[in-house]
Amino acid sequence: MTYKAKGTCVSVEYLVMGMLENNVYLISDGDATMVVDPTCKADKIVEALGGRKLDAIVLTHRHSDHVGAAKDLADKTGAPVIASAIDAPLISGEQSLPRDDTRFAPCPVDRTVSDGETLNVGRMPWKIIVTPGHTKGSMCLFLDPERTANPAAAPVLVSGDTLFCGSIGRTDFVGGDMNDMRRSLKRLEQLPDDTVVLPGHNSLTTIGAERKRVFAFYA
Repeated sequence: MTYKAKGTCVSVEYLVMGMLENNVYLISDGDATMVVDPTCKADKIVEALGGRKLDAIVLTHRHSDHVGAAKDLADKTGAPVIASAIDAPLISGEQSLPRDDTRFAPCPVDRTVSDGETLNVGRMPWKIIVTPGHTKGSMCLFLDPERTANPAAAPVLVSGDTLFCGSIGRTDFVGGDMNDMRRSLKRLEQLPDDTVVLPGHNSLTTIGAERKRVFAFYA
C-alpha cells in the first residue's frame, strides 16, 4: 500500500516495508523522482514508481534496513546512488562494517555529499544537513518551498533515523553518540515549525510538534 503526505511542497509518497517497518519515500517534483532508503523488495518499489523514471536513490545512512535494496534498485533502474561522504565507504564495501551492523549487499555510491551542499534532483534543491548521532555519517535533507514551484506549501525534511515522531534514533550502536545527537537535534530545531518531517520509521510529524516533545527533552 502506498501512502501520501499532505500539504508538502513536492509530492511525497511512501511505502512501509520490511521487518522494522521502514518508510521508503518516493518524492517527485512532477518531472524528477527520487527514492529514499530502499530497505527491501526492489520490485515492489519499482512497481510503486508506476513507470516513472527514477532519477536518484538517496541513502540517509549506512544501516541495512535503509540500504538493503539499494544495489538491486540501482541495477533495475540505472539511477545513481547518493550518500554522505562519511557513510559511503561502508555502504559500498570499501570499508568493513562495524561488528554490530547487519550485513547487506554492498552498493556502489555514485555521488557523495557533505554538510551544507545542495543536492539537485530535478527542480528540487535539497540542502544536506549531516546529523551524526545515529551513525557518524547520518544525514537529513531539507527542501525550502521558496525554491520550488509551490512556495505556499510546507517545507520538507527527510530525517532518516535522526528524528522520529516523539523520539530519536538509537545512539548505542557502533558509531552512535548521544552528544553528537544532541548537537544534531539543535540544528534541526532551527527549521520552521511547519516543516513536514519524513522519518525513517513510524508516523510523519512536523518540527513544531517535535519542538514540544523531542527538542524540549533533549535540550
